[in-house]
Amino acid sequence: MVSKTAIVGGIASIGLALGIASGQAVAQMSHEGMQRSEIEQKGQFHRIEQPLWLKGAVTVSGLGLIGLELWWFLLSKPKSHKAKTSQGIQAVEIAVDGGYEPSRVVVKAGQRVRLNFHRTDPSSCLEEIRFPDFHIAQNLPLNQVTPIEFTPDKPGTYTFTCGMNMFRGVIEVQPADSTFVASLTPVAPSTTVK
Repeated sequence: MVSKTAIVGGIASIGLALGIASGQAVAQMSHEGMQRSEIEQKGQFHRIEQPLWLKGAVTVSGLGLIGLELWWFLLSKPKSHKAKTSQGIQAVEIAVDGGYEPSRVVVKAGQRVRLNFHRTDPSSCLEEIRFPDFHIAQNLPLNQVTPIEFTPDKPGTYTFTCGMNMFRGVIEVQPADSTFVASLTPVAPSTTVK
């Protein structure tokens, strides 16, 4: 049998022989040859000259795409949908398919609001709807209309989100009509005691 020390010694001698052989090959290479190979390695990428019109077209299209992204994410406003009032309830149909459509709903303060969510998207993210300002969290069954009712008391903007807070919508509550009709209540005549 071969001992472990013989195997380790054999591997070490082969490694030493290969190291010496490669060192002699490097030592035999001229100094100019080594500099040339180093320069070739550093300059792997060669500059390719492009026509000026092509550089301009790429620059303009890149700036156009940046402008489109800025407009889309920062400047575009979602279309708002005003709720229709029927029998004292403001109602809006909202489609739940890859988000909320319409995603901005305009209602009046002090009146009951009914939002009818029709979910057709099987995504698990859209299974739930949350109205944090009104303390409402409701499951939205697939292919069904789920009504959610609440009464906003104060004007302002209130967000609603999916269960994972990825999709959003806004309820814009406007003040009630400025035409205020005072309710007349009979006042009992005052009696004075003498």
